[in-house]
Amino acid sequence: MNDSSNIESLKRSDITDGLSDEQCQVLADVIEIHNLKDGDVLISEGQTDSHLYIIDQGRIEVARAVQGGNWVTLAILRDGDFAGEMGFIDGSVHSATLRSMGDSRILSLSRDTLESLIDTNPHLVYKLMQTIIRVVHKILTRMNQQYVEMNNYISKQHGRY
Repeated sequence: MNDSSNIESLKRSDITDGLSDEQCQVLADVIEIHNLKDGDVLISEGQTDSHLYIIDQGRIEVARAVQGGNWVTLAILRDGDFAGEMGFIDGSVHSATLRSMGDSRILSLSRDTLESLIDTNPHLVYKLMQTIIRVVHKILTRMNQQYVEMNNYISKQHGRY
């Protein structure tokens, strides 16, 4: 993929919010591209990985293993969505497996690469971290809302316990 395609791919996500064209170019120069086939695993539950992933094209299933060897789908990520934010930020163990649903193209940025930009492009790093925090906040807000809805449903069905 050429640089102009990389920039176009990045601009389809929120990662470039607030970045200048020059900063977008710097980011486009350091991202990696991963092409996944149906069923390919991007991230495995229980492992660590220091990359931020951005879904450029395709769909990624977020699933957790449950008793009996079954899987529960927690979410489906689509174009522009992020994955691996916490592992990217602090090296946390991944709590779910991310698997491609059909062909997918994924952009990735390693934590080491981002850290190498701190001295030369501090504003770029600041804006990227600001965007990641905003995305994580949206996820937390959605999870809190789902928890409230589930709690209300259980209370209505079975009373409080």
